[in-house]
Amino acid sequence: MDYTHYDFLDLPPGASAARIEAAYQTIKQRLNGHSDEQMIRMIHEAYTVLSDAERRQLYDEELQRIATEADAELKNVLDNQARPARRVQDVPMPLLTAVSAWAA
Repeated sequence: MDYTHYDFLDLPPGASAARIEAAYQTIKQRLNGHSDEQMIRMIHEAYTVLSDAERRQLYDEELQRIATEADAELKNVLDNQARPARRVQDVPMPLLTAVSAWAA
């Protein structure tokens, strides 16, 4: 599973600059040397990108591109799945009775 910069700061996309700053300060105080160095670097990188308006816009555009590609891939897979042919025998009897009565 891939995490986004928003995940590292526990923020929703579209969070304000003030919320980004507050989340970063809160996480930094909470960790304060009690976490591994790699996690601290990832949180700092997330803050660095999200606190810069230009870098954040580029990052959000990249996330949107990735999401669009994933949606297209899923749609393609679902559209190309072989669906077994249905037979009359597969229709539940109460539904078959109701349709027959309606058609008569």
